[in-house]
Amino acid sequence: MQANFWQIEHATREAAKHGAQLIVLQELHNTPYFCQTEDTANFDLAESVPGPTTQKLGELARELGVVILGSVFERRDAGLYHNTAVVLDSDGSLAGKYRKMHIPDDPGYHEKFYFTPGDLGFTPIDTSLGRLGVLVCWDQWFPEAARLMALAGAQMLIYPTAIGWDPADEPEEQTRQFQAWQTIQRAHSIANGVPVLSCNRIGIEADPSGTTGGIHFWGGSFACGPQGEILAQASTDQAEVLVADVDLTRSEQVRRIWPYLRDRRIDAYDEMKLRFRDHVPKN
Repeated sequence: MQANFWQIEHATREAAKHGAQLIVLQELHNTPYFCQTEDTANFDLAESVPGPTTQKLGELARELGVVILGSVFERRDAGLYHNTAVVLDSDGSLAGKYRKMHIPDDPGYHEKFYFTPGDLGFTPIDTSLGRLGVLVCWDQWFPEAARLMALAGAQMLIYPTAIGWDPADEPEEQTRQFQAWQTIQRAHSIANGVPVLSCNRIGIEADPSGTTGGIHFWGGSFACGPQGEILAQASTDQAEVLVADVDLTRSEQVRRIWPYLRDRRIDAYDEMKLRFRDHVPKN
């Protein structure tokens, strides 16, 4: 964890040196992605919020005059843990936190074993740079989450992420997965008229149990504008500091010509609250 924070600090300073005002870190950046296995010893990695990570990131944010979005394995109480994004404002204060709402449970991603679903709702976090719609990884596949953040006034959507390929997958399948991941997030940008920032983990992490081939995290971090246009994109095979210029004023112009919020049929969406609408066959 100490080595990881040294890398975080070094990369943050590098980004700030290039003019970055908002620094986004990947999901669960303090440690390896421990959710590949179910092991109660991993709960020892959790910490409180506020706690050691928010203190370190806050000191760094205050020194550099930047806003930092980090990710913490939050210990709320004994037996109660969350996957929590934290935002440190440019004065070093904890501007707010978001607890991951959608929790996956897939081979290699045993997050339901570790994380309680979030209970803070889809509430943007106000900072000196604007109102940030912070979500986490699996949340990025749900248009409802993006829409609710936008309806609450989020000026951009931000997704710290840890997603990758099964090394056993064919290259064609890996390509389809990566394209789907980027496409769904660009669609959130378009549908809500706001920029999207997505920061993903990079590199191969072995399965500690040896049961699987591990995860090849595909990187590909990117920023896109309010029409889904790619502003900057990182590589899929090496770690790097990606700096992008994001113009928050463009959302106003885009929403004037594509007024999705105006034309929403809120009177006809009641069934969105159903898990599934069962269809009864006609006789």
